[in-house]
Amino acid sequence: MIILLIEIAFILTLFIANGLFAMTEMAVVSCRKGRLQLMAERGNSGALAALALAESPSRFLPTVQTGITLVGLLAGAFGGATLAGHLASWLESFAILAAYADAISVGTVVIALTFLSLVIGELVPKRLALANPEGIASFMARPMNLLSRVTRPVIWALEHSTNFVLWLLCAKPHSKGGVSEDEVKSLMLEGSRSGVFHPAEPRMVESVLAFDQRPVVDIMTPRGKTIFLRRDENPETLWHKIVVSGHSNYPVYEGNRDIVVGIISVKSIYANSAAGISPVVGNLMVEPMFVPSKQTIASLLESFRRNGKHTAVVVDAENIFLGLVTLVDVLEAIVGELPTLEERLKPEAIKRNDGSWLVDGQFDHCKLLCLIEGVETEEFNGKIKQSIASFVSSRLRKGVCEGDVLGSSDGLHYEILDLDGERIDKVLVTRAEAKR
Repeated sequence: MIILLIEIAFILTLFIANGLFAMTEMAVVSCRKGRLQLMAERGNSGALAALALAESPSRFLPTVQTGITLVGLLAGAFGGATLAGHLASWLESFAILAAYADAISVGTVVIALTFLSLVIGELVPKRLALANPEGIASFMARPMNLLSRVTRPVIWALEHSTNFVLWLLCAKPHSKGGVSEDEVKSLMLEGSRSGVFHPAEPRMVESVLAFDQRPVVDIMTPRGKTIFLRRDENPETLWHKIVVSGHSNYPVYEGNRDIVVGIISVKSIYANSAAGISPVVGNLMVEPMFVPSKQTIASLLESFRRNGKHTAVVVDAENIFLGLVTLVDVLEAIVGELPTLEERLKPEAIKRNDGSWLVDGQFDHCKLLCLIEGVETEEFNGKIKQSIASFVSSRLRKGVCEGDVLGSSDGLHYEILDLDGERIDKVLVTRAEAKR
C-alpha cells in the first residue's frame, strides 16, 4: 500500500512539473513587454530575465517543450507500468472481471492520467498564467534560464533542427512584429470596458493616431469665417471687431487679404490697453508662421513646438491665405469629432449673449429671419433665396464700406462688420430697438 501511495505521489509530482512548464510558457508568451520593462526599471531582476526569455523564443520554447514532453512521457510510461499492474491485480480477485482485468486496468489508468494531466498539467496552470502573466514570468524566468543552460546541447540540436525545417518550408525562423495601430485601439477599447481608462480616452487616442493622416485644413478656421484686421486698423473698429467676433487671434493684412503680413492676439491688445497705450495693430502684430494646406496635424504640432508659436496661417501652393489654425483647434480635434471641410465652410449665424447675431455674408436671409424670434417673415415668403450680403448690398445701392448700417422694414439693423475685397464677409444683425 505504501509503495502504491509513493507511486501516485510521484506521478502527481510529474504532473505538477508539467504544469510549471506550461504555466511558464503561457506567462512569457502572453505577458506585456512594456509592463516587464517598467518592472525591470524599478529593479526587478526577474522581470529583466523574463524580458530576455521573451526576446529569444528560439532558446526558451525548446527548453519548455523538452520539459513538457519528457515529463509527459515519463508519467505515461511509469503510470502504465505500475498503476495499471496494481489495478489489474485487484480486478483479478473478481471472477467475472478476471479475463478482462488487463484491458480494464490499462483503459482506466489512461483515462485517469489524461484527466489529471489536462487539469493539473495544463488548464489550471495556464489559467493562473493568464491571471498574472508578468508576475509569474518574472518568478519563473531565472529557473528556466538555469534549466536552459543545463540542457544547452539538446536545445542547440532542437533549435537548428527547427530552423532547418522552417528553411525547407521557406519560412523565416523568427521575426519581431511591432505593435500596430489597430492593436493600440483594441487595447484602449478593452481598457475602457474594464474601467482602466475613462470612456472618452479611446476616442481621444484614436483622434491622435489619425493626426499623421489628417491635413490641417480639416481643423483650421476657413477664410470665410475669419475676421481680418488691417495693419492700419483704427482703434474704434478694432475693438468693435474683437467684441463682436469673440476670436483670440486675427490675421493682419496690408492692401490684399490674400497676403497676410502678421498675426495679432487679443491678449497683446488688452495688455497695451491696460497699460494706457492705444493699441496699434502694426506694432503689436508678430511674424506669422505659414504652413501648407497639405501638411498633417502631427507635423503642425511639431512646427508649433519647434517655433514656439500657437497660431499658424494656412496657405495654398501659391501662398494664398486659406485659413487660420491654432493649438486650440488641435485640442478640439483631440477631445471631439473632427468636422468635415464642407461643414467648416458652411455659412454660420451665431447668436451672441446680447441678443445680436454675427452672420456670414453667404448665410441665407430668410433662414436667419426664421431663427430670430418675433420677426415677421411674410414679406419674404415664396421669394428666391438670397444671402445676407446680397440683401444688404442691394438695399444700400452704393459702394459698401465697413461700418455701413442698413435699417430694414423687418425691424432689424444690418451692420457691415467685415469686407473681403468688395464682398460682404461678416454682418452684425441687431434689433432696431437695441440700436436706440
